[in-house]
Amino acid sequence: MLVLTRKPGEQIMIGDGIVITVLEGRGDGVRIGIEAPRGVPIQRREVIEAIAAANLAAAEAGAESGPDTEDALRGLLPPSAPAPAAD
Repeated sequence: MLVLTRKPGEQIMIGDGIVITVLEGRGDGVRIGIEAPRGVPIQRREVIEAIAAANLAAAEAGAESGPDTEDALRGLLPPSAPAPAAD
């Protein structure tokens, strides 16, 4: 891990297309701005971890629900809705 000390207004460049600017320090945190090409996803780590945990919990719940779950969900569809195509 590279550890740098920066002051507000100073920047860090990552490769040719990503620039991180220190905007201000706030007590125990810091505000930063990130400039990157549109195709580069930028997410907070805790958000990615929360999504992964929710997906894992949903997958486990689906596996525990048993073979009748699909039929039960189909029973919730309105009668005029077409049935999903089988794989």
